Amino acid sequence: MTTAADTHAPAAGTRRVDQLLAHYGESHRNPTNELIHFVAIPAIMLSIVGMMYAAHPWVAYAFLAASVVYYARLSVVFLVTMVLWSGLLLALVLAMGAMAFKLSLAIFVVAWIFQFIGHKIEGKKPSFFEDLQYLWVGPLFVLSKLFSRLGIRW
Repeated sequence: MTTAADTHAPAAGTRRVDQLLAHYGESHRNPTNELIHFVAIPAIMLSIVGMMYAAHPWVAYAFLAASVVYYARLSVVFLVTMVLWSGLLLALVLAMGAMAFKLSLAIFVVAWIFQFIGHKIEGKKPSFFEDLQYLWVGPLFVLSKLFSRLGIRW
């Protein structure tokens, strides 16, 4: 089965992470949509980890471990950053205590509403409608923009 990512084969010498970010960036050019994503993507990540942790801590650990494996295949800089980010997410979820599920669910709903508003403004559908792996590329898109501003090569 061919995925959307496969139809956008990288040019010779282009790293897979660069190709994924370029494709993701095609539907994230509007400054308002980008700003929404910079807030909503980390919020969605927090909410997903929070809901999984509330279901059972090992569900969250397994999800984060699988995500880290995905990032390890793309870039060492993104891998290290996402490992650190995962630790911060877990600390925030622990700080939520008994309210972790309810808070995470509320964050999840609100953040996704904003994501879809951003895509309405952009006039393009979210990349994950083509290929689910773009749910993991979104955080890298946010990081790549931050890294570019800081002069960090990923």
